[in-house]
Amino acid sequence: MAKLLSAAFVWERLPARRAETSKGSFGHVLLAAGSRAYRGAPLLCAEGAARVGTGLVTLASLEQILNAAVVRLPECCLFPCHEAEGGIAADEAVRLAEKANAGTALAAGPGLGDTANTRALVPALVRAAKVPTVLDADALNVLAKLPVLPHPAGGAPLILTPHPGEMARLTGLSVPEIQAVRAETAARYAAAQNCVLVLKGSHTVIAAPDGTVYENPTGNPGLACGGSGDVLTGMIAGLLAQGLTAVDAACCGVWLHGAAADLSAKRLGQYGMLPHDIFSDLGRLFAESGR
Repeated sequence: MAKLLSAAFVWERLPARRAETSKGSFGHVLLAAGSRAYRGAPLLCAEGAARVGTGLVTLASLEQILNAAVVRLPECCLFPCHEAEGGIAADEAVRLAEKANAGTALAAGPGLGDTANTRALVPALVRAAKVPTVLDADALNVLAKLPVLPHPAGGAPLILTPHPGEMARLTGLSVPEIQAVRAETAARYAAAQNCVLVLKGSHTVIAAPDGTVYENPTGNPGLACGGSGDVLTGMIAGLLAQGLTAVDAACCGVWLHGAAADLSAKRLGQYGMLPHDIFSDLGRLFAESGR
């Protein structure tokens, strides 16, 4: 039986903002994202991480994407990467992992592209990482082609955030089969693969490796738009970087993402809202809670 997430669950788990703190008190996340074909996804992901209070956000991507990032989000640190097949070169994996390991969390996947180069980059990066890691989008498409799911070194937790189509590729099940038993499917996968599984969709399900399952009541169909998942990945990674457990980071990120989207829908309508509108409404959520 899935446990229903609530506002109280979230606000109890967010780290306190004490007076005697600095940016070093709130973590450092590295985001490996973007390619020539997908330049918006990494920007949405980076802002998602920044807007949940992460101390430092570093975006690792191609130079042309970083040029846009510094204009859209000047608070973001930049980590230029060599290019191959229009995306981050696979031979950057070790350097990326070293940068991530100097911080507190890693996220990879949004906009990376589905190429042979990406299929080499993702597993090498994950296995070299020693920090909690979130994988989404094209990183999940890579995992679906691997015989064994790679994990970060040293037992660092792994969070996967598939939508039903990506979940179908990961499991070999059809989308209707997954949607018929969402909680059960997520729980089985999380236990079998020793990861936290965020199965996105109406009433997003978060499953822990120990069999605990949470269901999210926030969110609306206005989120059914390209870019919404990139924002969520950044938010979860940012919370993870601040020291929340993998399960709590996933649950809090999902709830906040949906609750902010509900405010966006009231303000702009489900047809008119866009993923980047979530950011201003996320700020409203924090302000109204006294954060």
